Amino acid sequence: MRRVLALACVLGLILTVSAAIQAKDVTLVVWESTGGPDEFIKQAGEAFNKLYPHIKVEYVNVELGDSSGQIAWDGPAGIGPDLFAAPHDKLGELVVGGHVLPTVDADVTGAQVLESCRTALTYDGIMYGYPVSAETYALFYNKALISLEQVPTTWEELKAFCVEFNKANPGKYGFIMDVGNGYYTIIFTTSHGNRLFGPDGTDTLNTNINSPASVEGMKFFQGLREILDVPAADLTTSICDSVFASGQAAMYITGLWNVANFEKAGVDFGVAPLPALPGNDQPVASFSGTRAMFVSAYTNNQEEAELFARFLVSEEMQRLRFDITGTLPAIPLDVESPYIDGFLKQLSYAFPMPSIPQMGAYWDAMNAASANIWDGADIQAELDAANLAILQ
Repeated sequence: MRRVLALACVLGLILTVSAAIQAKDVTLVVWESTGGPDEFIKQAGEAFNKLYPHIKVEYVNVELGDSSGQIAWDGPAGIGPDLFAAPHDKLGELVVGGHVLPTVDADVTGAQVLESCRTALTYDGIMYGYPVSAETYALFYNKALISLEQVPTTWEELKAFCVEFNKANPGKYGFIMDVGNGYYTIIFTTSHGNRLFGPDGTDTLNTNINSPASVEGMKFFQGLREILDVPAADLTTSICDSVFASGQAAMYITGLWNVANFEKAGVDFGVAPLPALPGNDQPVASFSGTRAMFVSAYTNNQEEAELFARFLVSEEMQRLRFDITGTLPAIPLDVESPYIDGFLKQLSYAFPMPSIPQMGAYWDAMNAASANIWDGADIQAELDAANLAILQ
């Protein structure tokens, strides 16, 4: 009922706003990535054009990781988009830079979308953008190598399983992950509620990345080298993807974006929540991400851009996006997939990546610290250096 009412409100708002828009010919330029999101924007644009024949949508390829930097140059120059996709952790940078407009109907949109998405797109009490998907990662397991009953619920259990598995299966791995990627390794710093930049992700004075809880968690992380004796340089995301896709690993941490790839590779797999850290009784906390469509502060077509952005959050378009990309909808929506339950369970233990400007320095600092720690470096020294680099 809540979804129906929310959708009715949104459709009613679209009709109200559209009446105020003069029927002038408008072409909306939209930046998005390739690999699925591009096709979604193209199909959504065609559907939108049928409702509003005077508004056309032009897709332009700007990858998600490049858009927040490129808008700072192209926007002021007058050659930027009307809307562009960006991850929510770039929000602080975009707001401080004056590159995006607030969500014009924040109360309606905020009530329609997942709470985690609304929170992720709120900066200093104001909501920006329109969420188009939610994501986190979970534990993929190869059913040919490990049964559902064997899937560990704690990291100690995972380590014990891998000791026996590795002995019995030379050349294969009980577990793999990208150990030099702070997107994943953050999980080892979250014991007992320890969170990057504090409980709300807004503490600009303390990262908590070098707190006692973080140091203890990274000790366990470093200890996993015993069951995965491979240098960090040889455990990149692309390498790990290939290993799991080839059926050489029993367990792997990754996200929904890999479901289609592994299905195509013929792997019979399942998805479960991440194991609990020592001393904790629930799955380890992972980063949750929100992919959003932002209305550019430099657009000359603000009303039309907002209209299309709201259209992308409608139930019909959210279902279309799931069908094309496989990513989690940003609204409460029942979708057909044997893997969704595992991700939804993990999402309930996830926390939004902080979106303050300092987050921009987190990635390089934590990536380097994680790789060095995996390869045997002093944990406290590495985390202290990361903390300093982030707060500079």
